[in-house]
Amino acid sequence: MSLIRQIWLLMFGTVLLAFLGSVTVAVESGRNYLETQLQLKNSDNATSLALALSQQKGDQELMDLMMSAQFDTGFYRRVRLVGADGKVKFVREATVGPAKAPAWFADVVPIESRPGLAQVSDGWRALGQVEVESQSAFAVDELWRSSVRSALALAVVGLIAGALGTLVVRRIRKPIDSTVGQAQALVKGEFVTVEAPNVPELQRLTLAMNTMVERLRVAFQTQAAQLDALHRQANCDTLTGLSNRAHFLGQLGAALQREDGTADGGLVLLRVLDLAGINRTLGHAAADRMITTIAQALRPYTERVEGCFLGRLNGSDFALCLPVPNVARETAQALADALRLVLPSIGAGASVAVGAVELRRDMTLAEVMGAADGALARAESVGAFAVELASEASPAIALLGEGAWRQRIREALVHDRVRLVSFPVVDSRMQTIHLECPLRMQLEAGGTFEAAARWLPLAVRSRLTVDVDERALALALMDATRDGQSRCVNLSPSSLTDSSFAPRLRALLWAAPRAARLIWLEVAETAAVDHFHLLQELSRQLRPIGVRIGLEHAGARLGQIPRLFEAGLDYVKLDASIVRDIGTDENRATFVRGTVTLLHGLSLQVFAEGVSDELDLQRLWECGVDGATGPHISAKL
Repeated sequence: MSLIRQIWLLMFGTVLLAFLGSVTVAVESGRNYLETQLQLKNSDNATSLALALSQQKGDQELMDLMMSAQFDTGFYRRVRLVGADGKVKFVREATVGPAKAPAWFADVVPIESRPGLAQVSDGWRALGQVEVESQSAFAVDELWRSSVRSALALAVVGLIAGALGTLVVRRIRKPIDSTVGQAQALVKGEFVTVEAPNVPELQRLTLAMNTMVERLRVAFQTQAAQLDALHRQANCDTLTGLSNRAHFLGQLGAALQREDGTADGGLVLLRVLDLAGINRTLGHAAADRMITTIAQALRPYTERVEGCFLGRLNGSDFALCLPVPNVARETAQALADALRLVLPSIGAGASVAVGAVELRRDMTLAEVMGAADGALARAESVGAFAVELASEASPAIALLGEGAWRQRIREALVHDRVRLVSFPVVDSRMQTIHLECPLRMQLEAGGTFEAAARWLPLAVRSRLTVDVDERALALALMDATRDGQSRCVNLSPSSLTDSSFAPRLRALLWAAPRAARLIWLEVAETAAVDHFHLLQELSRQLRPIGVRIGLEHAGARLGQIPRLFEAGLDYVKLDASIVRDIGTDENRATFVRGTVTLLHGLSLQVFAEGVSDELDLQRLWECGVDGATGPHISAKL
């Protein structure tokens, strides 16, 4: 066995023994502490209860009532009163509560809850003895949590010790590894020079290797410069130096088909929003500077990740292929966050949208690009610096182009293959305020009715959102006329930019004035940020008819809305990401409470979206929201 291996085994054995011993000591100490605390708690509770019982002058009914109250308000396994004659006069018992800790842990490290005893008397007359025994499940849970924390902390210490050991071992074998690594780098075409070690036997060899490497470096640099010039001329974009569309798609197709290619990976598409408008307003020089800035943000990925490649697909689109699975969304979000900090300095309106898709070996190039394009379309519909990950889609749908999507959406509208679904928004008394009614669309005759997330981004790309929103409002008016129930319709932010949108909605509403008073219309928070004046104009035209206007998915960017009090809104729906886990997160509850107070100060109603838990719902009522909707609400009704 080599010396290096013996050192590694010695270090591993030492760290392992220290870890096991420390965990054992920590668990045993914790158990003893918790048993002591349980015993003290039982004794104190028994004493206080006995004192209270002694003041009841021997009235058995009052004593029974007091012990029942004590039992019901505490976490007890048993409360018992034994009379002076030895007979049990009162007893309340509960089954052992289930511990959240694993069963094997409770068996290996049991915690005993010793009952507390105290005498009950009426003056000098002894009435009996009270016995109080607490549940031990919470103590087992606490011991389990503390044990896990201790184990994790010791594991971190062990990892640090292992890291320090690694540094020591590397220091020992560094001279030999440097020489071997230099030779291996040369085989790969990498010209690496290393510092000559202090060991005389290896110093001469290192100097000779460095000289040879330097000579080969010069020769290869000359050839590489010539080949690089040819490569850029044939395969690269002239402005950024990235691969052009043909070259990138060729690389991607090869990566998907090669036998020795990566099994899974990711593809990120990035699009400059309104590049033509930026050219008009900021000039070509600023637009080119923005394009090169994006390229510079992408290049480090190819330098840090082996097998990663990128390209510029057209004037506004960039693509990045990752050879690692399950990092596409993370990479896309990191890019969006980095560019959010840089691009605004170039000029107003400089922004991007990012779409991502996870690659599988069984996917074709057309399926990959189709899915990625769909994700990018959804990101565009959300707004600047949005990130979307492609959902799992059937190959047939993934292969649809923009023209095919437009045709299918138009056919669904023409042949009335659309319908509204209803989700209740209720107040604290569980009375329905209105029905939230998103539109579902049957893209293929006889097929399923698809949610908006499936087709809306492509409707935005096809400029069909005005027709879609108009049809949704018409269906809501029909249903409201039939049953007299208030209904809420979601409007696409892109519809606001169409000058005919507000007049078309107004004509529909004027045709059914009674039902119009039952209609609630809402747009995403991003619409108020990006198109404030258009939203204000929509409110000015529709609110006199009796329609209520509001924001959905709100909370994250409320502070960015200019003059919120002038927007002409009636209500705001807080996004599910804002209210989730509010029941257990005090910081989140404080934020929601402050937001509700602010919005109520502007005479706006506040509703909560996506409520999925009873604890969250109760905390929301405490925070002052006027209504709530979500899976939990639908399940309760």
